[in-house]
Amino acid sequence: MGKSLLEQLKEVTVVVADTGDIQAIEAFTPRDATTNPSLITAAAQMPQYQGIVDDTLKGARETLGAGASAADVVTLAFDRLAVSFGLKILEIIPGRVSTEVDARLSFDTDATVTKGRELIAQYEAAGIDRKRVLIKIAATWEGIQAAAILEKEGIHCNLTLLFGLHQAVACAENGITLISPFVGRILDWYKKDTGRDSYTSAEDPGVVSVTEIYNYYKKFGYKTEVMGASFRNVGEITELAGSDLLTIAPSLLDELQKTQGELPRKLTVEHAAASSIEKISVDKATFDRMHTENRMASEKLAEGIDGFAKALVVLEDLLANRLASLEA
Repeated sequence: MGKSLLEQLKEVTVVVADTGDIQAIEAFTPRDATTNPSLITAAAQMPQYQGIVDDTLKGARETLGAGASAADVVTLAFDRLAVSFGLKILEIIPGRVSTEVDARLSFDTDATVTKGRELIAQYEAAGIDRKRVLIKIAATWEGIQAAAILEKEGIHCNLTLLFGLHQAVACAENGITLISPFVGRILDWYKKDTGRDSYTSAEDPGVVSVTEIYNYYKKFGYKTEVMGASFRNVGEITELAGSDLLTIAPSLLDELQKTQGELPRKLTVEHAAASSIEKISVDKATFDRMHTENRMASEKLAEGIDGFAKALVVLEDLLANRLASLEA
C-alpha cells in the first residue's frame, strides 16, 4: 500500500495541528500545534475539557483569595486558560505551541509586549522553555513592532491574520520567527467579491498569495518561517506542499490521512531563487499605503480581529457562568 497524502506531506513540510482539541492532536501526531481565541473558546465548551476550565478557575480563586470578586477571578482565569491548554498540548507534541495575545490589543504595541511577556512567564513558571512557545500576534503594524521587541528578548512570535505581501515583508524585516498567511479566508473574500463559486487549487487566490510570500522569503534569504493556515479544502494544502509549515484543522488532517496518491512538492527554494520578484522595503508609510490599496487584506484583517475579539467575549461569559456554578 502506498503512503497517504499526510505521510508524504510530512516528508516535505512540517505539519501543525490547528486546534485546541487535545484528542485530535493525539490522533494526528503533528510536530507543532496552534490555537486561537475561537479554537480555545470551542475547546473550553467541550465536556472532555471541563476539567481544564475548572482547574484554571479554581487556581485563579486560590491565587486571589476568597475575598476577591468573581469578576477578578474570571479575569485571571481568562489570562491563564490559553496557557493551560498550551501546557496540555505540549505534553503531547515534541515541538512548539502557539498561544495568542488578546486580539483586542492588536493596535497597542506596549500592551501587546506586556501580554507577550506575561504569557511566556506563565509557561516558564510551569517549567517550559520559551523556545517551545510562539506568541501569536495579529499582523497589524503595531503588532509587528511589538513582536520585534519580543524577538529581541528571545520570545519567539507567530504573526497571524496575515493577508498581504506588505505584512509578510514587514515581519521578515523585523526578524519575526514565523508568519501564518491565511489561505481559506483569502479565498472566501474573492469568491464573495467576484461572485465565482470556485477556483482550481492552482489559481486559488490564497494559494497564490502564500506562494508569492514563500518565494519572496527564499529568494532574498529571510529566516522567517512561512506557515500556511486557514484551509478550506485538501487541494489548497497539496498546492502548498513544500512550505516551511502548514497548520491544518483535524477534519482536513483526517482527509489527508485517508487519501492515497502522489503528492508532488510544489514549493522549493530552487524555484524561488529563479523567480523574478523585486525586493521592496516596508516602513510604516509603505505599510499603510499598501494596506489601504489592498482591499482584501484591509477587510480581512479587521474582520479577523473583530471575530477573535467576539470569541474572547464568549469565553469570558463562559468562565463567569462556570465559576458561578462551581461556587454555588
